[in-house]
Amino acid sequence: MKDLIRSNSTELPLHSALGQQFAVENDMLQLGGVALRRLAQRVGGTPFYAYERAHITRRVAELRAALPAGVHVHYAMKANPMPAVVQWLAGLVDGIDVASGGELATALDTPMSPERISFAGPGKSDGELARAVAAGVLINVESGAQLERTALASERLGVTARVAVRVNPDFALRRTGMRMGGGAQPFGVDAALVPALLGRIGQLGLDFHGFHLYAGSQSLSATALAEAQAMSVQLALQLADSAPSPLRTLNIGGGFGVPYFPGDQALDLAPVAAGLQRQLDLLAQAAPGVRLNLELGRYLLAEAGIYVCKVLERKLSHGQVFLVTDGGLHHHLAASGNFGQLIRKNYPVAIGNRLHGGPREVASVVGPLCTPLDLLADQMEMARAEEGDLVVVFQSGAYGLTASPTAFLGHPLPAEVLV
Repeated sequence: MKDLIRSNSTELPLHSALGQQFAVENDMLQLGGVALRRLAQRVGGTPFYAYERAHITRRVAELRAALPAGVHVHYAMKANPMPAVVQWLAGLVDGIDVASGGELATALDTPMSPERISFAGPGKSDGELARAVAAGVLINVESGAQLERTALASERLGVTARVAVRVNPDFALRRTGMRMGGGAQPFGVDAALVPALLGRIGQLGLDFHGFHLYAGSQSLSATALAEAQAMSVQLALQLADSAPSPLRTLNIGGGFGVPYFPGDQALDLAPVAAGLQRQLDLLAQAAPGVRLNLELGRYLLAEAGIYVCKVLERKLSHGQVFLVTDGGLHHHLAASGNFGQLIRKNYPVAIGNRLHGGPREVASVVGPLCTPLDLLADQMEMARAEEGDLVVVFQSGAYGLTASPTAFLGHPLPAEVLV
């Protein structure tokens, strides 16, 4: 793809990698060695999500090659909890981070050791806490009340709970798509209150492991990430002075972004890796033996997945082309611009069986719902599409199906496949 297109003599930035992560044969997208139309037939129809094993494997390998050897990579399951995906990743990563009892059950079904599974979330129920204690996973405690309920579960079950403290730091990740720390937050324990909570953990006799900090998400700035990671390590070392036992685990979150929108550039891992090496050197002196974890979801999965829907009808209104499809925001809320975007921008979208050849046009891709919000692509340049052609939304491997209002207007669920 060219870096720029021209529309009415105005230069507009294009998406940086429209389908370049997948093979193309005879102008048709391929996933896992299967042509898109054949894949749709194999699935049984449209719409559907598809995730490529080879891409996931390659992404983890490239990440490991770029990062220092002492950094452990965990998968944040909330990005994509499809059981087949989680099973595949369990053989590639060093741990799994979950945020509900349902995700916990999925993680425990994998070969991953319970000791390498951690459980975060501000609203854990008594039942979820009991299950987590019984399973022996690491519970990231997010409040004093949650700590007391964890201790009660531990006492009732006769199993010493493994706990870490999720800290709400006084800083936030700069240049991020979503803040997860700094200021008033529902997540974690304010840093100023952590020493008292650590004292209470000691009184309760729970098995303290360390801290969990997550300052933000979806950052494409290596400088901002390295800065947040350095501040996270510094804060953890300060708080460790009040801990009932030596620091064993430090989860500094993730926040690694991927390019979604026109003009976005991929994250440069080299400065991030250099910063992490500095943090490892510091920890080796100040907290020997501590395990440094990165918690990544979107970065591992987003670019490995696509969402596919079929053109039902070409519609012309006041000179504008609308491609009406059988998929939409009820399946892919993020692509519609209604999941965390302040200003709507287009995801990379193409006609998957006419990627580059043939006549082109500017068109909008819409879904079947009776709402103007059901918009997958707003006046994008793409191949001229006809009824039956397959629309592909790229960058769809994370925060897709399970982050969407699938019950809205009673349409059926899309399929999901790992190929």
